[in-house]
Amino acid sequence: MAPTDETGQTARHPTMPGAPPPAGPPSAPISGPGARMPRWLPRAMVLALALFALFQLGSWVFHQLVGLLINILIAFFLALAVEPAVSWMSARGVRRGLGTFLVFLAVLIAAAGFVTLLGSMLAGQIIKIVEDFPDYLDSVINWINAHFHTELRRVDIQEGLLRSDWLRNYVQNSATGVLDVSAQVLGGLFQLLTVGLFSFYLAADGPRLRRTVCSLLPPARQAEVLRAWEIAVNKTGGYLYSRGLMALVSGLAHYVLLEFLDVSYAPVLAVWVGLVSQFIPTIGTYLAGALPMLIAFAVDPWYALWVLIFVVVYQQFENYVLQPKLTSKTVDIHPAVAFGSVVAGTALLGAVGALIAIPAVATLQAFLGAYVRRYDVTDDPRVLGHRGAGGPGALARVRRLWVPRQAGPERPRDGDMGAS
Repeated sequence: MAPTDETGQTARHPTMPGAPPPAGPPSAPISGPGARMPRWLPRAMVLALALFALFQLGSWVFHQLVGLLINILIAFFLALAVEPAVSWMSARGVRRGLGTFLVFLAVLIAAAGFVTLLGSMLAGQIIKIVEDFPDYLDSVINWINAHFHTELRRVDIQEGLLRSDWLRNYVQNSATGVLDVSAQVLGGLFQLLTVGLFSFYLAADGPRLRRTVCSLLPPARQAEVLRAWEIAVNKTGGYLYSRGLMALVSGLAHYVLLEFLDVSYAPVLAVWVGLVSQFIPTIGTYLAGALPMLIAFAVDPWYALWVLIFVVVYQQFENYVLQPKLTSKTVDIHPAVAFGSVVAGTALLGAVGALIAIPAVATLQAFLGAYVRRYDVTDDPRVLGHRGAGGPGALARVRRLWVPRQAGPERPRDGDMGAS
């Protein structure tokens, strides 16, 4: 036992030369004023601040360029859509630049003609409504006077509207909003020009762009990129052409109906219904049918009901008969998946996402389908929705309870047995 002094502590003896030092408690880390921070801490702080600054800079640049990126995305899908036509013309000796120009010129002429006809139709309908408005107002006033025993006059109502503060404020707000509408129109034209230029260059220089992308990848990756590009071209072009064919069928069907009902501007309304119903899937038919219903209502309210019934019936015919046959080889995608992709695309990119959602999902589905291994399905009746042989179903058990059993051979009673 180690000797202790009078205070009870272990006595300290000088260490003998050559002897190992006595074992003591571990030395505590230096935390006084003279302590030094680790050498790696300043570098870590500088690196963290640099990464945070780069993240903020990248986020700011992305938010500033998000409009340009969306325009490039639209131009890319538009270039994929016209790629089959441009390649067909290039294979027959037409230069890609000239072929792309001819395709875009045809699309521009068709769009300008459609917008002109639609604008003239709307302008004519607005002028007609304005001219017939006094007659409508007189009929409403006469009905009110006849049923409520009032003495209203159209002149008094017009003077009250002209002197009202609501009309004055509305005119002032409309005058100040003209500049905003003009700015939005100019911005839309500039965006359309940007998309057109990018899509033209992407379509005209498609081979050069593919060569540039493939030059950055090894040969194995080059084959995958070219395969994905080919699938995207086929799916996007097939989607556009199949939708165009269904738009033609839909336009012809609605044109026959509108001509039969003697509705004004039947050709323009038919083109409107065909385009809107096909390029806004699932609900586009109902949205496109609103305009013909409104114009038919101006002719006769019963005509609007006939148009609504025809729109609903034709939508069912298109969903279950026409669309599966036309899109089975081009865009083989389930209607529920198509609707979900349109909803997701609208939530992400608005109207642009709704337009490019289906070809994007179809391309992704076709590309991933080559890497998903599939197996043969067994001949189990449960695959077709039939119940197995594990026991009778609920309907069969209820039927056994309520349906009486068939009478078997009657057993003799005891008295009968004794008598015999």
